[in-house]
Amino acid sequence: MLKMVTFFQGLPGQQSVLGTLDFPGSPPKPRSTSEAEPEASMSEASSEDLMPSQEAGTARDGEEEESAKKEKKKSKGLANMFSVFTKGKKKKKKGQPRLSDPEVQPKSRPELDGPPPTVEELKEALESGRLEAAWQVLALERELEAEAAASRRSNEELVRQQSKVEALYLLLRDQVLGVLRRPLEAAPERLRQALAVVSQQELEDRRAAGAPVAAVLVATRPRRWLQLWRDSVAEVAAERLDAQPAVVPEGRSEAETRFLHMGCTMKEDLVAVVERLKPLFPAEFNVVHTYAESYHAHFAAQLCTLAQFELCERDTYFLLLWVLNLYPNDILNSPKLAKELQGIRLGSLLPPKQIRLLEAVFLSNEVTNVKLLMTRALELESQRWARDVAPQSLDGHYHSELAIDIIQIVLQGQDKAENITPEVGVQIRQLLLVELAALLRSYQRTFDEFLEKSKLLTNYRANIIANINNCLSFRTSVEQKWQIPQDTLNHMLDPLKDLKAHGFDTLLQSLFSDLKPLFKKFTQTRWATPVETLEEIIATVGIRLPEFSELKDCFQEELMGAVHLHLVKEYIIRLSKRRVVLKTEEQQQQLARHILANAEVIQHFCTQNGSNATWLNQALPRLAEIIHLQDSNAIKIEVATYATLYPDFSKGHLNAILAIKGNLLSSEVRSIRNILDINTGVQEPSRPLFSLIKVG
Repeated sequence: MLKMVTFFQGLPGQQSVLGTLDFPGSPPKPRSTSEAEPEASMSEASSEDLMPSQEAGTARDGEEEESAKKEKKKSKGLANMFSVFTKGKKKKKKGQPRLSDPEVQPKSRPELDGPPPTVEELKEALESGRLEAAWQVLALERELEAEAAASRRSNEELVRQQSKVEALYLLLRDQVLGVLRRPLEAAPERLRQALAVVSQQELEDRRAAGAPVAAVLVATRPRRWLQLWRDSVAEVAAERLDAQPAVVPEGRSEAETRFLHMGCTMKEDLVAVVERLKPLFPAEFNVVHTYAESYHAHFAAQLCTLAQFELCERDTYFLLLWVLNLYPNDILNSPKLAKELQGIRLGSLLPPKQIRLLEAVFLSNEVTNVKLLMTRALELESQRWARDVAPQSLDGHYHSELAIDIIQIVLQGQDKAENITPEVGVQIRQLLLVELAALLRSYQRTFDEFLEKSKLLTNYRANIIANINNCLSFRTSVEQKWQIPQDTLNHMLDPLKDLKAHGFDTLLQSLFSDLKPLFKKFTQTRWATPVETLEEIIATVGIRLPEFSELKDCFQEELMGAVHLHLVKEYIIRLSKRRVVLKTEEQQQQLARHILANAEVIQHFCTQNGSNATWLNQALPRLAEIIHLQDSNAIKIEVATYATLYPDFSKGHLNAILAIKGNLLSSEVRSIRNILDINTGVQEPSRPLFSLIKVG
């Protein structure tokens, strides 16, 4: 699986900015909503959480200086950003706080000296950011409700007073949501105050839900500040994910850069939420859940919009890679987030139908690219042949890089698909193997054209040997990289088998041409000097064998097998020419002895030079035995045995051999020949011998 860190390199300025963003000055206006709030045991608000602490005075006097220091520290990265929670911090209690905890729950109002603050004083306090004034605003609201219920003031006075209270609430809301929009910038105590105010307002919303509102007053509950906070989180997520990176890394498209930016941002911000905010937020806020859903929703919306456009091949791939691999595995399932997000069903960034469509586009694009790259590699290779460029030599054998290039191209296409998902990898595997089989057929045709048109080139034979050696590289790579049924594998590699056979034929053509007049001596001398003739043939072959030393060892053995077959075949052709008719037993036995001696020489020479064609070992000795035998019944048995060893041994071939035995009656010849009419159940030969020999 690709790790996201490989995509993070080269994106400057990427850090969590929950504590460093400059958010808009005012929070969103209240919106009516019917969303049900979580049933939480939110307590009544007042007391120390909302009133100034003993250090409030000195803290307020140095507030501007501390704010200036914070501004200087904003650019120092995530570590400095979070230092606000660690400097001078008391030892944190284990677990996430709840509103029922003593340190979180708002306390009862303490006794105050002097008269209650006026609206103007509260306005001034709120404008200066003193959240402890929230209790007095709530007190004014309750007092207004009581006066309206008791009709102690005129309607005009009540309406005027309510407008003042609502103006204070607007100021308070702006201050509270401003703190919660930048939670990592706020001191822990101030953040707890803002959270307590929201909790208190939620309790007031529920209290007011069952209480009648005086007709003269405008209904202002529920205020739904918790929902406003959720909305602000969604806005922050949108701002963070939509922010443009300062620099687009070289080599990446705009869409790819956006994927990377959104992924980095979401991961880093959620880690900050888990590590820094979750310990401070009451459990009822579901802070991790809220941030995760907001970031996921905007990420998904952006990708859905992007997917509607016609994407380039690279962007299609990276879109699928993010949706199906990097996002679920490297972000949602990252070590710091997996446990926290386990119970949150975020779902996929794209709907299944859109994913299937993108997968189809990717598969089509990738298969086309692989096909083009393989075709180009073959063209470059064939151009080197045509330019008479000598092949490389590796470990004493001529070498071609074509198989390595082709297999690498196919594997790269498959790896890209598997990086998306293993299932996509399985889909493309079958498609790529079809294209590989087509490439091998094209390779064979191109090689055949080279054999036909380039015979006069200096490096003609060297390039033939290099391509024959290349067949082994292809076969080995295919067998190792893909588990393919043997029948399917053989069918796919059939073009290589033909290529190798055509290469052998071309390499051996001149040798076999040199041997042809030597084999004719057998009949020209009427087998008078078979030993000398064969010695000359063997010597000629021995001189030419070094020409094939650049073949890989396995192909040298295979080529020697082809030479072995040629020697046996040509020897049988000379026996079948009907040039010699021997009428006496002694003459026949003498010829049989010559054949046996020649067969032993051929077998020894070929085996010594690497031939594994042991199936040819009985071809000449058993023909010698047929010539040697005089009893027709014994000859019949030997012919039947011979036909089982070489199923392509026909009546025509038998007639040519029996013609040597001039003392056989016509009836005996017919009787012996009819033995071949008996069906022995032997299938067609997989290795031809007599089918290569034409008899008249």
